[in-house]
Amino acid sequence: MSSVDEVVDALEAGELVVIPTDTVYGLACLPDSETAVRALSALKRRPREQPIALVGASVEALRKLVPELSERTVLPGPFTVVVPNPELCLPWLTGSRPDTIGVRVPDVAGAASELLGCVGVVAATSANLHGGRDPRRLDDVPAEILAGASAVLDGGELPGTASTVIDLTGPEPVVLREGAVPADEALRRMSGVRHRV
Repeated sequence: MSSVDEVVDALEAGELVVIPTDTVYGLACLPDSETAVRALSALKRRPREQPIALVGASVEALRKLVPELSERTVLPGPFTVVVPNPELCLPWLTGSRPDTIGVRVPDVAGAASELLGCVGVVAATSANLHGGRDPRRLDDVPAEILAGASAVLDGGELPGTASTVIDLTGPEPVVLREGAVPADEALRRMSGVRHRV
């Protein structure tokens, strides 16, 4: 297993890493490297038209890349929130909807929190092959993914259910994927949060 410093070094070298979140293990790279993001999708066997979320240490860290992100939000927590991306930033992350982008702030502690604190924001998706089971433990991460990652951060056993994805770009919030938080509860928490521009 790798230390936080080794994971940071791998990210800064444009390489892929496996990291724990508050839900499942993720496959990550730095978001400003199109080459790294393309390599991430290829390793996961994920279609390019599928978006990849920004995962930040804090809402403030994310707002440096996505200023449209409201200060009033449900983050941190087990949510991925889709918000407007009017400047079409980081198009290699946005898939088939370049005017939107997914953001996430996991509620983590220990090495995972230290890592995000060091790098600020990563691009990340679950560390499984496309359509595969969400990895709760490092043993659940496919060997192919582990072999393609330059560093692996051990976070022990995680809850194992992916984040709930909510689109906040329309007149009302829409749950795109029910995950760690049930849809009804997620929508209730989103009451009053708007990200339309």
